[in-house]
Amino acid sequence: MAEATANGLGQHALHTGHAHEAPAAIVHADLQQEHPIKLYLVVWAWLFILSTCSYLVDYFGLHGYLRWSLILIFMILKAGLIVAVFMHMAWERLALAYAIILPPILVLVFVTMMVFEADYTLFTRLSFFGAGP
Repeated sequence: MAEATANGLGQHALHTGHAHEAPAAIVHADLQQEHPIKLYLVVWAWLFILSTCSYLVDYFGLHGYLRWSLILIFMILKAGLIVAVFMHMAWERLALAYAIILPPILVLVFVTMMVFEADYTLFTRLSFFGAGP
């Protein structure tokens, strides 16, 4: 049993007589992984729906923070779907996913902190130097 897992054949080879005599179909199935076409069609449909929603934000003439918030949300959702399915991130180890996803999240946190700090700096300058000429 230990010989089968040490050779990388996993549990499939345990049902045969020896680990070295695994059927070719099982070994071939372990080497190549295929995803159903339905998964890709569903993702394409969601990408189309999200792109349509992004277009409708402009069509309905939304302005201000609501417009940019919706556009950014749709953009992040589309990018997440593309990375997860088409770049196969959904099937990667969790450590690799954290290594790719965590830095942009931290950048967003630091940008948010800078926005609040900029408002505080502006308020401090206005209160100390006055409103100007």
